[in-house]
Amino acid sequence: MEKRKRRDTPLTELAELFDLPGDVVAGLCHLEMIGDRRLFVEHHSGILAYSDQSIDINTPCGILRVSGRSLTLEALTGEELRIGGAVERVEWVKTDA
Repeated sequence: MEKRKRRDTPLTELAELFDLPGDVVAGLCHLEMIGDRRLFVEHHSGILAYSDQSIDINTPCGILRVSGRSLTLEALTGEELRIGGAVERVEWVKTDA
């Protein structure tokens, strides 16, 4: 069986050149959870809805819904946000588009 040669895209080459993860170069969102008490989201583009039980976040990957109890926005910048509280669910929300 013949092995196919991998074609690198300019983004892939750039990521390799600077030793960066491909998802960062491509502008994809990055999620990091610490237990069930804190969630970091990088590369978001705004908050769509906010309550102490649910937060909807707009990202390049789609709408991210965080559900739980006593949710708070601990930090918010143009690129990242930090959510605290009892995080019970993190899900991608399908939209009819």
